Formats: sequence, C-alpha cells, structure tokens
Amino acid sequence: MPLIIVKAQVSELVKTLSKEKGLEIDNVTEDFMPALDKKVRQLVDEAVVRAKDNGRKTLMARDV
Repeated sequence: MPLIIVKAQVSELVKTLSKEKGLEIDNVTEDFMPALDKKVRQLVDEAVVRAKDNGRKTLMARDV
C-alpha cells in the first residue's frame, strides 16, 4: 500500500522544527515514514468510526 504522507514535506518539517528548537536533527530513517504513515492511518480510522458513531458522514476536527 502506498504511503499517504508526503516524505519530502515530513523531512522538511523535521528540519524546520529541529532548527526552531536548536536541535541538530536533519534526517529521518527509511523506517520512520512507514511508522508515521501507520499512525496517520490509525488516526483517520478512529476519526471515521467516531464520525459514524455520532451519526455523521463528514469527518471534523473534533473527530481527531
């Protein structure tokens, strides 16, 4: 299954956050992206269930 996250944007975010916090993290390993993707999928899955349980067909911020 293809990743639903954008690797380049995640890598850029890591660099930006690292710089803002005065850290020296500028790279991510190959296994980080699939792990992050799995977490995002779980979050979306839980949001879908919550919306359905609340009688809605639309995901909202409060479902996260």
